[in-house]
Amino acid sequence: MADQQAHEQEQGAPLSMELNTDENLAGTTHLNESIGEESELERLKAALEEEKNKYLYLFAEFDNYKRRTSKERLEMIQTAGKEVIQSLLEVLDDADRAEAELARKGQLEEGVKLVFHKLRNTLQNRGLKAMETRGQAFDADKHEAITEIPAPSEELKGKVVDEIEKGYLIHDKIIRFAKVVVGK
Repeated sequence: MADQQAHEQEQGAPLSMELNTDENLAGTTHLNESIGEESELERLKAALEEEKNKYLYLFAEFDNYKRRTSKERLEMIQTAGKEVIQSLLEVLDDADRAEAELARKGQLEEGVKLVFHKLRNTLQNRGLKAMETRGQAFDADKHEAITEIPAPSEELKGKVVDEIEKGYLIHDKIIRFAKVVVGK
C-alpha cells in the first residue's frame, strides 16, 4: 500500500485523504476541522458527566429521604400509644401509693399485688420505663425540681433527695419529667 501511495505521488494523483495543518493549502481535510469535531465530543462528554452527577445526587437524596421517613415511621409506631400511657400514669401513681399504704398497714392481699404487678408489666411491655432518680445528680433535662431542702449529708448536695412523682420514658424518650426534691 505504501508503494501505491508513493506511485500516486510521483504521478501527481491525489491521495485518498490528505491532511493539512494549514487551512490555506489545498487538501481534503484540515486540522481545524478535526479540532472542531473533538471539541464537540468533549462538550458532549462534559454534558454526559454533568447529567450523571445530577442523577447520582438525586439518587443519594432519595436514599436519604427513604432512610429518614423509615426512621420517623419507626418512631411514630413506637410512641403511638404515648397519650394512652400518659393518661395511665396517674392510675399507676395511685396504684403505687395504695400498694405502699396497704403494705405499711400489713393489709396487702396477694390478689391486689398481682393486679398492680400486671399493670406495671403491661406498661413495661409497651416500652414504658420508670426513671431512677433518688441519689442521682439533679439534671434539668430529666427532673423538675419542686423544692430545695438542706441536704441531710454532704454527698447529697446537688442531688435528688426525694421523689414526689416518678418520671417515665417510652423507648428512651421522656414522656414525663420526675418531680423531685433537691438537696442544697
